[in-house]
Amino acid sequence: MQAFTFHVPTEIVFGAGTEEKCADLVKKYKGTRVLLVYGEGSVVKSGLLDKITGQLDASGIAYLKHGGATPNPHLSFARAGVKAALEFGADLVLAIGGGSAIDAAKAIAHGTKNPDTDIWQYWLGKATVEDSLPIGVILTISAAGSETSNSAVLTDTDNDDKRGINTDFNRPRFAIMNPELCYSLPKYQIACGIADIMMHTMERYFTAECNKGIECELTDEIAEGLLRVVIKNGLLVLKDPTNYHAQAELMWCGSVSHTSMTGLGRTMDFSVHRLCHQLSGRFNTTHGASLAATWASWAKYTLPVNPARFARYADKIWGAKTAEEGINKTVEYFKSIGMPTTFTELGIGILSDDLLKEMANSCGSGGRAVGTFKPLDVNDIYEIYKLANV
Repeated sequence: MQAFTFHVPTEIVFGAGTEEKCADLVKKYKGTRVLLVYGEGSVVKSGLLDKITGQLDASGIAYLKHGGATPNPHLSFARAGVKAALEFGADLVLAIGGGSAIDAAKAIAHGTKNPDTDIWQYWLGKATVEDSLPIGVILTISAAGSETSNSAVLTDTDNDDKRGINTDFNRPRFAIMNPELCYSLPKYQIACGIADIMMHTMERYFTAECNKGIECELTDEIAEGLLRVVIKNGLLVLKDPTNYHAQAELMWCGSVSHTSMTGLGRTMDFSVHRLCHQLSGRFNTTHGASLAATWASWAKYTLPVNPARFARYADKIWGAKTAEEGINKTVEYFKSIGMPTTFTELGIGILSDDLLKEMANSCGSGGRAVGTFKPLDVNDIYEIYKLANV
């Protein structure tokens, strides 16, 4: 096992009706003027936003609404949020929604605390976050795990450029997690969330240390158990979204996976995420669907690096006898929940060879290898895109 630092300071308040504790948590973390960040309407239609603002009103906490966060959250939305938060004098940012609202809230919190630095400089790696406003979360979808993670993504739509950053300043101070808030989600969103949780786990399961014989027994058991729980309960939630037990298991898996607990003692890979940033940045594809559409091609291409690791995955997760069967079982599962497994199924069609090369060059720009399980150069990335381009 490699040395590691594990730091997850987020206070998790989990269970039915926990959104009722929002105002108390805001006060606990010294919030007096709150910027509310949310999506394109579901929290409004469900009445959740009014429920939260009613609590804040009753507690004498001032707030400003900043709605309109989209999937693959836009840099322009976050910049507008920084401007609004500064003018309002916000001292806490509260995200109500899923990964997109939460990641946008993280960016806004960084920008508001550091008004002299344009937030995109952090995502370009030209500046480092040294301080931020406190962030709170009310989670409404089990997927990204952003409610407990140190990561956040933004998309510069002017340049079709999607990027992520990792910093402990991305960790929310508190996360309210009521599985009942997921009952009304469309099944496609639920399925995308299932794929996202699985991929956050597998991107920590297939890493360089596995190829060096470095064992992380407990970490492996946690990752494998989490994947089995997601696979089982994902099907139950899709069958009956009001199944509280299944929703609770799925929600908790999403959070635990992206705390990094499923990868402790190893470096992360996240090459599939990097490859898929090209898809969502250029075509605005849903994140979880992009991952499902690309994973099998990555797996088949990298299988020769460590067949034994894929064989363990096949056995522990699917009860399959061979590495190839494990990959095929994963593809079958994605298909069974309505997820794409190729570019055509993703809805972007068969891309031109020139575009595949452009995407590969962009993904591998700077000559830096992508991933750790098999460090991918531009040609490797191009070959994986070709495998998915059917």
